[in-house]
Amino acid sequence: MSGIAIALVLAAAVAHAAWNTLAKQASGGAVFVWLFSAASACIYLPFAIAVVALGDFRFGPAELLVCLVSAGLHLAYYLLLQKGYAVGDLSVVYPTARAAGPTLSVLAAVLIFGERPSPWVLLGGLLIVAGVVALVWEPGGPSRDRARGSVAFGLLVGAIIGCYTLWDAHAVSALLIPPLLLDYVATLGRLAMLSPYVARRRGRSAGPASIASVWREHRRAVLGVAILSPLSYILVLMALVSTPVSYVAPAREVSVLFAVLIGGQLLGEGSTGRRLLAAVVMFAGIVVLATG
Repeated sequence: MSGIAIALVLAAAVAHAAWNTLAKQASGGAVFVWLFSAASACIYLPFAIAVVALGDFRFGPAELLVCLVSAGLHLAYYLLLQKGYAVGDLSVVYPTARAAGPTLSVLAAVLIFGERPSPWVLLGGLLIVAGVVALVWEPGGPSRDRARGSVAFGLLVGAIIGCYTLWDAHAVSALLIPPLLLDYVATLGRLAMLSPYVARRRGRSAGPASIASVWREHRRAVLGVAILSPLSYILVLMALVSTPVSYVAPAREVSVLFAVLIGGQLLGEGSTGRRLLAAVVMFAGIVVLATG
């Protein structure tokens, strides 16, 4: 990876861990996803207009379809993530999802795109599995059940991550869709898909999942995720323009270390030492995948 690609990936990792912390604290479900998507659409509109005005690229029906598929994948990702954060811990859900995602991305990149990482892929995969086992291990009782539920949601989210990473990498590298435009059109698509559900809740002024209550209680989280979530992914897409998926996808997962520390220290989820050790093992596996 080039120095620029590494800088983009590290910046994306910091932004990604930060917005996931905000999302965990909110745990607002589909309404929260709709609100931060709407805010993102407003915040990034001038940048999208600038890309269209200054860019020289083709954006026809095929490109629009690619963006809509991306919107569906990212919508599934956000909704599953919110559910996972509602029932599980950030320091378990996040590292499991982020480790499963690149593992699946690398394997699919080998099978579909013909990329050829070295046999170190096997070692990296084994380290990641060992880290997941360490995360799910608890002395017993409710903590073990919570850990297992967290890992289950993490694996589901990781599968979605693997899918959208490959899909969006093809969009920016082969179809040459500008990263910011891909993310922006996908955000609009996500808004359109969620709007019927949100419209049914429009008249509600109270309740844990109402638009008014989510905005009132989690306004800062809505705006923070609205800015940081697109930013973190746009930085990754920029790196993917010139760097193979099998290198970018694993390298960005340094954010798992940040998330475990935040979950243990800021959110008080407990088991910080063991979970951090598990995250280090998983990150080691990710590094092996990236350098193999």
